[in-house]
Amino acid sequence: MHRGHDHDHESGGSLAQLAIPGVGHNNVHLGRRPAQWQMLHDDPRSGGEPCGAMTDLDLVEASFVEGFLAASDATSFLRLARVPFRVTAPDGAKLSLLRVEVDSIADVGTITPHLGGDTFRYDPLPARMVSRRRRLRFIYFDGTHLRALGLPEVMTCAPD
Repeated sequence: MHRGHDHDHESGGSLAQLAIPGVGHNNVHLGRRPAQWQMLHDDPRSGGEPCGAMTDLDLVEASFVEGFLAASDATSFLRLARVPFRVTAPDGAKLSLLRVEVDSIADVGTITPHLGGDTFRYDPLPARMVSRRRRLRFIYFDGTHLRALGLPEVMTCAPD
């Protein structure tokens, strides 16, 4: 018995005995990495610097896109997600958020350069090899130009 509950850790825990795979903190799918939604803590081995990069940023970004597209109030969603509307960029520029862009991308063909690199071969991909993804960008205005920032860049800017 530990922390108020009783089970053995070798067999996957008491819930595993009920034949419910993957339930509980002794998850039987140990090879699968969890999605990181929380703010990461400082790593004491890194000399006290913040982690900065989330281990599953692609999953966080995909979930952000899914939620943002389904949100009935985009501004409130951005506030809940703590996306700053006004920031100071690392170069000191003051930026104001104008737009959130979500692009849907499908790779439907490949090119292979021929020897020498002057020409190439093009091949369309069969349906099972077509890859699809979404790209998320935050468009900020710096007073003269538009700047497209990704989620990691937005999170590293200092909010005003």
